[in-house]
Formats: sequence, C-alpha cells, structure tokens
Amino acid sequence: MHVAVAAHYRLPVKGYGGTERVVVALVRGLAACGHRVTLIASPGTRVPEATVVEVAPARLFDPAVDLATFVPPGADILHTFFPVTRVPSHPFVRTLEGNLRAGAVVPPYTICVSRNHARRYGSEVFVYNGLDPADFRFRALKDDYDLFLGRLHSVKGYRWAIAAAKRTGRRLLIAGGWRPSLRRRIRYVGTVDGSKKAELLAGARCLWMPALWDEPFGLTTIEALFSGTPVLGTHRGALPEVIAPEVGALGDTLEELIAAAEAIQRRSPEACRAHAERYFSHVVMAEEYLRMYRAMLDTGALPPGRATSSGPTAALR
Repeated sequence: MHVAVAAHYRLPVKGYGGTERVVVALVRGLAACGHRVTLIASPGTRVPEATVVEVAPARLFDPAVDLATFVPPGADILHTFFPVTRVPSHPFVRTLEGNLRAGAVVPPYTICVSRNHARRYGSEVFVYNGLDPADFRFRALKDDYDLFLGRLHSVKGYRWAIAAAKRTGRRLLIAGGWRPSLRRRIRYVGTVDGSKKAELLAGARCLWMPALWDEPFGLTTIEALFSGTPVLGTHRGALPEVIAPEVGALGDTLEELIAAAEAIQRRSPEACRAHAERYFSHVVMAEEYLRMYRAMLDTGALPPGRATSSGPTAALR
C-alpha cells in the first residue's frame, strides 16, 4: 500500500513527545512491512523511511483546506493524528491519542489506542500504540532505584510514588517537567530523552505508573517493558490491558502498590521485553493499522480492535 500519514509536528521530536514518537514508529513499521509511506508534517521534518511533504500546521488545521490536496497521487489512504475540521475528499482515518469529555461519541473514522479508550466513547475500534524496540536498552541486572517517568501532574499519580518512597525508604528517581520538593533518597533528574531516558529505564528496579485518571494508553509503560523493567500501576484506563501479571502489578490504593512493590523484582526482565515485543512493537502496530486501512477501503467501515491476552488484571501478584 501507499499510506499518507499526517501529523502537525516537526519530526523526529526533540524532548519527550509521546504522540510524535508513535507517528515515527508507525512510519518505520509500515516501511519495515514493505509499504510506501508519505509523511505530511511540519517544515524541517526528516524521517528517512518516508517521503516528506512539508506543510505548516496552520494549513493542516485550516477548515477551508481539503487535506486531500496534500496527498500525493496514488496514495491509498490518509491517516491523520490530529482532529480534522473538514472531512477530506480522500479515504482517511484518524487516531485519537488523548481523552475527550465524558460522554463524547467519536466519528466513525476514529481509531482509539486501547479497548478501554474506545469503549468510553461508544466505539470498539482501537489499535495499541507501539514503539521500535531498537530505541530501548535491555538490562536483566537492575540497579537499586525505582523510577517515575512522565508529566508531574496530579492525574499521573507521581505523588503516590513519592509517598511510597517516603514510607519504605526506597530510592526513587523522578523524571518529569518541573522540580518538586523532595527528600534525600528521592532525586529529581529533570526532563530526559534519548540515551539518558533509555539508561534510566533499563536500570530501574521498576517503573511507577500509578495513574489517577483513565489513561488512553500509557506510553511510558511499554518503554519500561522494552527495557526489561516491570511496572506498578493502577486499574485506570488502558493499564490493565497493557500490564499483564507476569510483567507488573496493579492496585487501587497506595497501600496495595507498596505491598506489590516488595515482590516486583520477581518479574523476569526477559518476560517484560518479550511481552512488549509481542504486543507493542512498531511492526505489530503497523500490521494492525494496515488491517484498519484495508477494511476502510474495502467496506467503508473500521473493524473492532484486537486486544492483548492480558485482559483486566484483578489481583496483585
């Protein structure tokens, strides 16, 4: 197929940029599967696996502009990663990465990023996010620290990770967007990306992901798993779909997560990596999107998504 992927970013991103990295991973995955990719993105974009068409974000969001005008001849389908203000005159789909207001219903061309995410908006259509395993370092031997990685926002639950470290005396590293006030054994390392982030993920005893909102997906979760690092999370949003019992533990209270953390090192780093490669690689993601594209072109409708075998995890291990 010839797929035109549209995003309003300059790629690859500098800094964290979760959605931006998913877009690049999809381009890589489609190319690895033998398909041709055109990437419609902001000026300065350089992704070698795709032919780049540079378009300013203002043009992409202009309701007077038909996005089909940026699609090259012969492209089978357009795939956007931003909301469209005017439905293009070319076959297209759109990935929704974030949360909408409660009770919202998504248009029929929308692909969510987990089963939970989709069902909250009256849909069964989803494709799990994926990343390129080659971007992460695998380490079976871990250092003696726990890690929190993500926005330091209350809904991300970083305060639970801090509270647990204070109660247990465990060493905790926090990587995020602003500096909180911390104790001696809790260290803030700032915003990280690239090799520094890969090093932190690979060395951590576990990643804390105690989300206090309904995570659409939770990209840092699979970053940790690719690194051979198990994850502690809540039963919110997509986390029960991503965190299987053999690669992490889920709880609904701080006390449950502290108890689970005592045995988290029993998870096999090899099992963590294998789980991520099986369900959340860039190639797996690309193959699922290809299934969506073909269904849309053949029938005009998107099929239900395929969930992992993890299922909702009811008990801690």
